[in-house]
Amino acid sequence: MSSTNCKKPLWALVDCNNFYASCEKLFRPDLAARPVVVLSNNDGCIVSRSAEAKALGIPMGAPEFKIRPLLRELGVEVFSSNYALYGDISTRILAILERHCPLVEPYSIDEAFLRLDAPLRANLPEFSRALRDIILRWTGISVSIGLAETRTLAKVANYVAKSRAAYGGVFSLARPEAEIDAVLARTPVGEVWGVGRRQVKRLHAEGVCTALDLKRAGDLWLRKRLTVAGWRTALELRGLPCIGEDNTPVPRKALMSSRSFAHKVRKREMLAQALSCFAARAGARLRRESLVAGGMAVHIRTSRHESARFYDQTLQVRFPEPTADSHALIHAALQGLERIYRPGFGYAKAGVMLFDLEDRERLQARLLAAEDPARQRRRERLMDSLDAINRRFGRDAVTFGAQGLGEAPWHMRREHCSPRLTTDWKELPLARC
Repeated sequence: MSSTNCKKPLWALVDCNNFYASCEKLFRPDLAARPVVVLSNNDGCIVSRSAEAKALGIPMGAPEFKIRPLLRELGVEVFSSNYALYGDISTRILAILERHCPLVEPYSIDEAFLRLDAPLRANLPEFSRALRDIILRWTGISVSIGLAETRTLAKVANYVAKSRAAYGGVFSLARPEAEIDAVLARTPVGEVWGVGRRQVKRLHAEGVCTALDLKRAGDLWLRKRLTVAGWRTALELRGLPCIGEDNTPVPRKALMSSRSFAHKVRKREMLAQALSCFAARAGARLRRESLVAGGMAVHIRTSRHESARFYDQTLQVRFPEPTADSHALIHAALQGLERIYRPGFGYAKAGVMLFDLEDRERLQARLLAAEDPARQRRRERLMDSLDAINRRFGRDAVTFGAQGLGEAPWHMRREHCSPRLTTDWKELPLARC
């Protein structure tokens, strides 16, 4: 591999630094130099830490209630997850990337791959630093950029860019193979894209401790120990692209919408509201991905910590015809609840899983033949209108009555949530003069 090989595409991974924590600092200049952490759903565990919080040794994934005294002692600012804010900032960053690069592949809320063809490869360091500066200036978010000839190597390059301040947030592995191997030899195998935590222990036991060890492992050994996915990861480390737009995407087999409750739910009416909400949101996701579902699994359970009174039940409901209609999904969820609900328990979690997913367009003719076509079209237009309103005015601007109104015990606990300053007119900051 060589930085002069222009026949292969070059990939850049743009990764926002400490994204959730950085978003929380955007509108709080008083927090510029203070440690900040962001919590997971229901204010559970730490999922994002500012650089200052990392320097204090605050562990990722730590339950907030266990280290609450330490956080107070160290003066750490704690926030609940504000997904509306993070999603909006992410959208703005993607818009900047698309403005400067013709091919952008969003990977997660805080990461995206860019394909850099010949014109953009002419001056990589300047292009990368200029892009980084523009994102910081226009959004206030700092990013790191890793460059390489495969996506997996770009991930490694990004890891290096984040690890050493001397690189200024940009590092390229578009260089001779000997230099790439020197970097891979210093990269723990657990930092390689696609290598999970469980696999790390197994790999260490086999003597595979670095990314270079993984690259040099035999193909048969890789396929046996890590399956085809692990073998492809090793090929990518060797500079052979195996992940790309030419690969046929794996069809989604199921779709889950569930939540652990902030407080125990004892009333059937509250469980019905929660399941109705989960079913409606699952329906919106189906329509967004042009899918329909053939059935639904309805699930409720108590806390696993109450072994003497543990109750865990799931019921499958089959639809007469595959559907993405939220009204039909809510009806099925409530039918399932009626059959598995037992009074006297404090339920800790509920959810729905849609299965037997199929492409909506392929089934269009069959769906129209199964019932009155005019009625079917009216229902589809109703769902389209519902989605359009909620896209324009925010999620749950219009809901079904079965979802309930106002606060409920099953709603997510967010005691430290910042205002949705960029997406909600009612939460705009006040200017005093």
